[in-house]
Amino acid sequence: MASTTTKASSSETKDDGVTDEAVLMVHEETEVAIEDLPGVGPATAEKLREAGFDDLLAIAVMSPSELAEQAELGEAVAGKIIAGAKKMANIGGFVSGAALLDRRREVLKLSAKVQSIDDLLGGGFETQALVEVYGEFGSGKTQIGHQLAVNCTLPTEEGGLDGDVFYIDTEDTFRPERITQMARGLGLEPEAVLGRIHVARAYNSAHQMLLVDEIKRLSRGLNVKLIIVDSLTSHFRAEYVGRGMLAERQQKLNRHLKELKQTADINNALVLVTNQVHSKPDAMWGDPTKPVGGHVLAHASTFRLYLRKAKGGRRIARLVDSPNLPDGECIYQVTEEGLRD
Repeated sequence: MASTTTKASSSETKDDGVTDEAVLMVHEETEVAIEDLPGVGPATAEKLREAGFDDLLAIAVMSPSELAEQAELGEAVAGKIIAGAKKMANIGGFVSGAALLDRRREVLKLSAKVQSIDDLLGGGFETQALVEVYGEFGSGKTQIGHQLAVNCTLPTEEGGLDGDVFYIDTEDTFRPERITQMARGLGLEPEAVLGRIHVARAYNSAHQMLLVDEIKRLSRGLNVKLIIVDSLTSHFRAEYVGRGMLAERQQKLNRHLKELKQTADINNALVLVTNQVHSKPDAMWGDPTKPVGGHVLAHASTFRLYLRKAKGGRRIARLVDSPNLPDGECIYQVTEEGLRD
């Protein structure tokens, strides 16, 4: 990287090889190549890119063990690279509330094209967020996923994100025919919409987690704005049976959620996960229906929507958790053309 200032003295050089001058220059440059990181030569840079790490933030948010495993590096080398990325990306310290407010202005809203749902969510589904939608079979979870996939391709001025969609299908519920109906309901060309939705069938939990790495790799050439996992917990629930395997299941689920959230932050995208439910027979009052995943999923989710059926083919969506919005609920319908008020 070309220098525009006087070289720093050797006393200003940190143990990890990153100078104060280098940190300053990063703030002045619009882009920094990963080859500028300490310990990264052409061969290491190629390994990082092949593993899906092509920008500083993607590297800086990793742990040394995770980066070492995914990029096939030594853990000590990975730690050095991460430390350099943190310095050069300037993410290691605190920021003011005013600066955070400016950063929040980058958040986009994806409209459901249903006024009641948009009002419930303060204007739509936020990017840089992980939204969990849970409910019983037939409550409409997959319908919301299909509708948002179509809406995401709309221009931003029409409530969309003008972006591409990645859909991880774990239960063989994705239907291009349904996308066609919803696209026509919005006056869109179905073939154009389907061309921006990239679907992969996950056959087990390990495959499901690997598909997130594939999304990271493919996102370098696409404007990824929505990632859907339908459903998040079905494979984990089937493969890790019994209390003895609960801890391992939750650890892997936690890692999967962390990878999804990192991908959302890096791409300024929305992650929508659908979730199964189970019944608590010992519940003395209230609704005994509870989402699978326990506290791990509850803490990882930015917003949680509980769906249930109502009379006359209507659906009820209840916002049960949000960092900035009050609890509430709304009523909508699932029609042939899509979700409607």
